[in-house]
Amino acid sequence: MIRKLTSFSTRHRWLTVVVWTVLGAALSFVGNSMMYDVTDSRAGDFLPKKYDSAVALRIAEEDFGTEPDPNALTVLVARDDGGKLTPADQRRIAGTAADLGRERVVAPKPEPLMKDHSQTPRVSPGAVAPDRSFRLLTVSLDGNPNDPGLQDVYKEFRDHAKDAFADADLRVGFTGGIASTVDDADAEESTAKVVSNLTMGLIVLLNVLVFRSLAAALVPLIAVALIGGVASGAVVGAAKLFDIGLDPSTPSLIGVVLLGIGIDYFLFLMFRFREQLRNHPEQNARTAAAETTGRVGRAITSAALTIVAAFATLGLASFGQFRVLGPAIAISVLVMLLASLTLMPALLALLGRGMFWPARAWKKERTGGIAARLGHAVSSRPLRCALGSLVLLGALGAGAVGIKMSYDQQGLHETAASRTAEQISRSLPAGVSDPHSVYVRSSGGAPIEASSLTGMTRSLAKAEGVGEVGKPVLNKDRTAARVDLFLSVESDTQQARDLVSGPVRETAARTAPKGTDAYVTGTAAVFADISTAVEKDLRLVFPVAALLIAVILFLLLRSLLAPVVLMIAVGLGFVATLGASTLLFQHGLDRPGVSFTLPLVLFLFVVALGTDYNILITDRIREEMEKPVTARTAVAEAVRHTAPAIATAGIVLAGSFASLAASPATQEIGFATGLGILLSSLVLSLVLVPALAAVLGRGLWWPRRSGRTPGHHHTPDGPSPVPEQWHHHPYAAAPAHYDADQRQAEWRA
Repeated sequence: MIRKLTSFSTRHRWLTVVVWTVLGAALSFVGNSMMYDVTDSRAGDFLPKKYDSAVALRIAEEDFGTEPDPNALTVLVARDDGGKLTPADQRRIAGTAADLGRERVVAPKPEPLMKDHSQTPRVSPGAVAPDRSFRLLTVSLDGNPNDPGLQDVYKEFRDHAKDAFADADLRVGFTGGIASTVDDADAEESTAKVVSNLTMGLIVLLNVLVFRSLAAALVPLIAVALIGGVASGAVVGAAKLFDIGLDPSTPSLIGVVLLGIGIDYFLFLMFRFREQLRNHPEQNARTAAAETTGRVGRAITSAALTIVAAFATLGLASFGQFRVLGPAIAISVLVMLLASLTLMPALLALLGRGMFWPARAWKKERTGGIAARLGHAVSSRPLRCALGSLVLLGALGAGAVGIKMSYDQQGLHETAASRTAEQISRSLPAGVSDPHSVYVRSSGGAPIEASSLTGMTRSLAKAEGVGEVGKPVLNKDRTAARVDLFLSVESDTQQARDLVSGPVRETAARTAPKGTDAYVTGTAAVFADISTAVEKDLRLVFPVAALLIAVILFLLLRSLLAPVVLMIAVGLGFVATLGASTLLFQHGLDRPGVSFTLPLVLFLFVVALGTDYNILITDRIREEMEKPVTARTAVAEAVRHTAPAIATAGIVLAGSFASLAASPATQEIGFATGLGILLSSLVLSLVLVPALAAVLGRGLWWPRRSGRTPGHHHTPDGPSPVPEQWHHHPYAAAPAHYDADQRQAEWRA
């Protein structure tokens, strides 16, 4: 199947390139225009319906007609001179706020297919500081806070509000909701651009250094950008078709994954394509491209399906953020796999030897070099190399002892929004800009009396962590009630989650009127429930993903022992990476723990993506062991041929993920995945796995027979003794660039 697909794409190379170009342009436009229409920034929407905070959110929507608003922002209004607000000031604030709530904010003209976010904001009065140093207003805007279109609307409103209050000698500050999102994005913008340019520069520089060719450096980037557009459109289309809301981090993760694995697969093909042209100078580019993809295509397919299978297991997760991330990544990787077997071979067939222009040295194979020396060292001293690798991985993995999960959502940048929040917290409860609510619903449909809620509100006011409790509000038919409360600590901290999931929920449940049930929701409550859901998902997804990866490795390698060796290797790499991340972030930087998404995302990325390199080296070891050489010679030759591709691809992929570290929201994921990929490529694939293969020899392929051994060659009837002169032939003792079929042809001649 792979060879047929590759043969078609190389025969019709112009048609293949044109089709992919048209698809890339069209679907990229659709994806960029509609991506924010299919993303959901409300974390509570991803919770299973059975959790306490999810039930409270349903009561809010069904009985009160309200939904949690991720865009709700708090506006602080104070005098320019820092004095106390006078009654006249209070009237001016109320009048200006009313005017702002009536004026429509017009968005800049949107691009085609993009939503017009022009709207009239909802402005309502809030609390006054006890010392009358400021007054708060609450403002709501409709839309996705990560959508640049809505962010432009917020900026228009912000600037207009500043001017309106300035006319009354008042100053304003904005915090919470979309205000914090925009300030964080602005703080990261310049850094993100620098990191993105450095990542692209790293890819170009590495390819130029390896291939001595500008085409070899630029063509993969252009191709991957094209494929990324197709994948983006496919993900958006699937989300629209099945009415799925994607997490806001999904687009950036898809971009990083596609850039990394796309460049990896292109590098695998280019290295083998160069080897094919060198070994068969008489072949034309089309034939060489078809042969190359036929040889490497199986390893690439298995590697891609490993990633797809790993992320498909996220469909079993109860937490919706994981459940939607899995299919999105899987669709993107399938698109990249199809392109690797069609577009990339077509480009190689089209450019041919021009891919490596103007370099000429590639036409002659280097028998020495770092890769050859590494192969010799690993194959001649396998036990020492394996032990050294295990000691390194074990030392890093020890850092995972005492690991804790952190659900803190606070940004690491000091912004105008964070300074405004600090000013508010000095005078009012810290959670005033992010209130929590207790929803009480009648279990039998009987009406609820306001007086019956008095005991609960008094108890909540005395509960640990509660700063202030509002008056109960009943719905129209009096079957449900809402009690708002402000925490005495910041809502997006571990302390707040412990308080809400502990004394606050316990007090609400214990003091709720007879015949009613009480549920607590809000930022801290939602993330407390998310922590419970994630812990359950980790126990389910890890073993299922590992089993699927093992099955794919078995189908590829047709061996029981080889998949076990690879799974143990990638497992050690995962533990080592998690341990190093814990040492840095939890102990070194003194954070409450590592991000709650890190273990699962790290497991999937490091195990699935790291397995790519192990598949490539193992597939080449098997190919070399089918030749009439010793097992250690085969290992040395496999490392010599694949080390440049694996090392280059690993550095590129690690650099792609490391770019995520520029953002505080993805800093831990960026560092951990980058380190994990480096360990997988440079330590596991080039040292540990080859060393174990050299130790186990052809027994690695048990129970399958491994092919040729020195002193025997294969005939249609099975193995038979090799003529004596074979042992004296230079290619029998030391492997070279000739493949097994060439050697047999030479001996027959």
